[in-house]
Amino acid sequence: MTEPTRCRWSQSNPLDTVYHDTEWGVPVRESRLLWETLMLEGFQAGLSWSTILKKRDGFHAAFAGWDPVRVAAFGPDDVERLMADPGIVRARAKIEAAIGNARAYLAFAERGEDFGDWAWSLAGGAPMRGDGESVPAKTATSEAISKALKARGFKFVGPVIVYAWMQAVGMVNDHAENCFRRDQV
Repeated sequence: MTEPTRCRWSQSNPLDTVYHDTEWGVPVRESRLLWETLMLEGFQAGLSWSTILKKRDGFHAAFAGWDPVRVAAFGPDDVERLMADPGIVRARAKIEAAIGNARAYLAFAERGEDFGDWAWSLAGGAPMRGDGESVPAKTATSEAISKALKARGFKFVGPVIVYAWMQAVGMVNDHAENCFRRDQV
């Protein structure tokens, strides 16, 4: 039996392949999972996604299962604990941003808004389909979402990070034209 054709980036190691085949590009609408994925994308800035995948369990443990209520309550001692944790990316600015972003995320609920509905409305409400050949680093939509997130108090949400997040959570389908997942998600 022959292997299916996949996006080129997913063929470098088995972890990337499993992520590609099961998660990447699948539409996610659940608010907390959207927030978690955005936080991981922020930690990925300047690194490979493979690095984040290898440390995902470590992040989950270190950030209280990505419970935004618990993360929002983190203080200086927690920042120091996280800075000493080899299971995550130890970048103070990213750690502090994730804590602040938990607070910004919770502010949505305090205003009676749903983060997932809000984010998807900015993305047009339905998955966009890339051309399957050229994949931009950012788009006008990711720039608009980035600006809106920053206006809501989020950090480490530049337009390149936001576009990678949009791909990960299925707001945009950038699977290659010949990838077996392109028509599945």
